[in-house]
Amino acid sequence: MSDLQRTHTCGQLRKADAGNEATLCGWVDTRRDHGGVIFIDLRDRYGKTQVVFNPEHNAEAHKKASVLRSEYVIAVRGKVLERPDDMINPKLETGEIEVVTDKLEILNTSETPPFEITSDADVSTELRLKYRYLDLRRPVMQKYLTSRHKVCQVARQYFDRNNFIEVETPFLTKSTPEGARDYLVPSRINRGQFYALPQSPQLFKQILMVSGLDRYFQIVKCFRDEDLRAQRQPEFTQIDLEMSFVREDDVINIIEGLMVEVFKTVLGKEITAPFPRLSYHDAMKLYGCDAPDLRFAMTIKEITDIAKRSDFKVFKSVVESGGQVRGINATGCAKLSRKEIDELTTFVNQFGAKGLAWFKVDENGLTSQIAKFFTAELQSEIIERFSAKPGDLLLFVADKESVVSQALSQLRLSIAKTNGLINKEEFNLSWVVDFPLFEYNEDMDRYDSLHHPFTSPHPDDLGFLEERPLDVRARAYDIVLNGIELGGGSIRIHRQDVQKKIFNLLKIDEATAQDRFGFLLEALKYGAPPHGGIALGLDRMVAIILGLDDIREVIAFPKTQKATCLMVDAPSKVDDKQLKDLGLSLQKPD
Repeated sequence: MSDLQRTHTCGQLRKADAGNEATLCGWVDTRRDHGGVIFIDLRDRYGKTQVVFNPEHNAEAHKKASVLRSEYVIAVRGKVLERPDDMINPKLETGEIEVVTDKLEILNTSETPPFEITSDADVSTELRLKYRYLDLRRPVMQKYLTSRHKVCQVARQYFDRNNFIEVETPFLTKSTPEGARDYLVPSRINRGQFYALPQSPQLFKQILMVSGLDRYFQIVKCFRDEDLRAQRQPEFTQIDLEMSFVREDDVINIIEGLMVEVFKTVLGKEITAPFPRLSYHDAMKLYGCDAPDLRFAMTIKEITDIAKRSDFKVFKSVVESGGQVRGINATGCAKLSRKEIDELTTFVNQFGAKGLAWFKVDENGLTSQIAKFFTAELQSEIIERFSAKPGDLLLFVADKESVVSQALSQLRLSIAKTNGLINKEEFNLSWVVDFPLFEYNEDMDRYDSLHHPFTSPHPDDLGFLEERPLDVRARAYDIVLNGIELGGGSIRIHRQDVQKKIFNLLKIDEATAQDRFGFLLEALKYGAPPHGGIALGLDRMVAIILGLDDIREVIAFPKTQKATCLMVDAPSKVDDKQLKDLGLSLQKPD
């Protein structure tokens, strides 16, 4: 037990504290020996303070300090002194003072770390995750986790002021396979049966509305066994909420109020609500995706009507087969070389596009190898449709709608990033609404829910639910931040008869529906109120507002892209006794 009790943090002391005694505890960040006087930058999560060991002031403390190395844990007591003007460090908030040490205690030693504990250390992701406890000592990582903490605190306080109740829902629940694979947990007591870790609290929060809680929220862990990438983890965190007796606008207004407070508190940035709203149809038409980045223009335009009047056989054959021709105006990009345009063609190939047609715009009109297939009148129509000017580059994809949308959506983003068209200091929040309720699954020859099977159909579309299901709109809404879906929600189905109709269209028979969702169907019999909600990706939100591309940066102990934890070596094998207790045996892998 140390005799020295901390009185101040390493980021706390200021010029006004000069002359006082202070006791600091922390890690040795750097050590410098200047002609016998030893200087230590002492670090904790609050900041750094320069600590001085002067042999003329205290020989014993100075001698003891000679063994100090990076990441030793120490406690020091001494007098706070002002630094001379020419020795002030403006990079540190404590840079106007130093602590001249009277007493030093070495609380623990440290081996040489595998990488420097600095904000700008160039370290591989694998090494950082293996030694995550060292990585988390880095000031930048502590800043990220502190920002995450602030977002959670803002959310809890905001929801409390708005009469929401925080309710925890179970982690061990029933497997209801929809979408991603469930993580399964075998039951020892009920052999041969399994719990599932929840992909979301969806069914439970609907049950809470049936229970009369009226307004629920939760900052909750969710689990999905799916292939990973930068924006995905097998376990992730949602800000989840549900409200009774509401319409779409009520849920949207609550979330807009939350986002205004998050940005103001965490970033000190004012954002304005209400946020713009786009229909799903317009989002796909103008941007090729349902989560458009609105920080720059470059909208997609269709020229199918013009293409079919041209003599360009590639375009004409696509139009005749029911496809479409659409393109974007890469403003000011006519300077691109043929090689660079060929690279763009290779880029769109990965999204299914067979090619990329193009025109450069100059004072005389359109130039390219295919310009001869378009009359002067058709060229003028194209120029007018794209509001094109000399120096612009027009790029086109001709194919079925899904291929065209995805290829141009990704091409639009790529060109914007390459040419610096995106203001990285800007945060653009928007809503996408009026989604289709269903999409057609060609492989399975059935309809799938675009969101989930508990999403309510638009009341105006109920009349053609069975005859024209693809025309039915969902009462769903997604919030988009800088071209990334931040969360999604909907008004739910609260009547059992409507829920059964949806299950029938999804080819979920009565026995399957009862097995998977019986408890919800039963609950809907007992006066379920109209209700709706939304879930926001907390990890994703924090990463975006901090300008990060990888959500692992804001998760304390994330997994790799192979869903492993390098620090604890998980997943790992278990012994035969554990398997026997669960009534399980393992097959050898193929």
